[in-house]
Amino acid sequence: MSDQRVRFGIKTTPMHVSYDDIRRVWQEADALPEIEDAWLWDHLLPLRGPKDGQIHESWTLLSALAAQTRRLRLGLLVTSNRIRPPAVLGKIASTVDVISGGRLVMGIGVGGTHQPPGAGGIAGENPAIAEYEAYGLSLVPPGEGIARLGETVEILRRMWTQDDPFDFEGRYYRLRGTRNEPKPVQRPGPPLLIGGWGTRLLRLVAERADIWNIPGPPHHSVEFVAGRGRVLDAHCADIGRDPREITRSVQVVVSYDNPAATRATVAELIAIGVNHVVLGLPQPYPPGVAHWLVDEIISGVRAGGRHPEAGTAHPHLTERAGTRGSCPAAAPPPAPA
Repeated sequence: MSDQRVRFGIKTTPMHVSYDDIRRVWQEADALPEIEDAWLWDHLLPLRGPKDGQIHESWTLLSALAAQTRRLRLGLLVTSNRIRPPAVLGKIASTVDVISGGRLVMGIGVGGTHQPPGAGGIAGENPAIAEYEAYGLSLVPPGEGIARLGETVEILRRMWTQDDPFDFEGRYYRLRGTRNEPKPVQRPGPPLLIGGWGTRLLRLVAERADIWNIPGPPHHSVEFVAGRGRVLDAHCADIGRDPREITRSVQVVVSYDNPAATRATVAELIAIGVNHVVLGLPQPYPPGVAHWLVDEIISGVRAGGRHPEAGTAHPHLTERAGTRGSCPAAAPPPAPA
């Protein structure tokens, strides 16, 4: 697949970082067409570092950023289906799509489920246990989580497309006389991104999603991503869907110290068919980090992995002393959610 078909986004994890810093990075990225989308995550307590550190509620923050950007597509990687009731989430998402002028991508996943220590490439006990206890939420078995997500997807679609009030009678959710105005700007609704990698979850991706997202290195290897992609292909074949209809999206944690390694990882992902790469930014966010990403990662990948020579950067980029190719070192790479 030609790298000209690959889209790039950024992810700013809203943990141990100020609102002002996140807004700074998003507004800088909004001016750079090489960066097409920007993402948050969906947690209520820090997953690492000081437990009393600041962390922002993601949909509230997304709404604020939607109002202060003009071009970027935006969303969460990924919304937890366990935090907000489906119809409440549908209303929230509709509002954000209106605020953004039709730029929302509806990223969603199963959310907190019972998982053994070390699951998902995150060392130690399942961090959702403490998080959900602190906020009065409940973990569910993985199978139930997937079934609940399927019902949520159906509710979202109906809220975004049906003009008349509707009822919903599912195994886990019941609605009576649900209506939703205003509808999203995008019709028949924002693109649906489903995040995850389990075999049963990938069946739901094949059936319903426009985009599939999975965390890549350092939490899942390129080989693991490729193997999960083959499972998705098999599901698509089983239901008669062209797998090329589904965008393959992978999160990659950026190394400020070794951009060549990040470029090599991205090139490997492109070689296995990934066509959307979300560059996760470790905190703190250096000055000019969005420009640095374009110069050191995106342009390098599109040049075939070679670092652009001095004087060959895109002419619209603004040079600033101390920021081009020289972002300071950051903390160890974080775990994408």
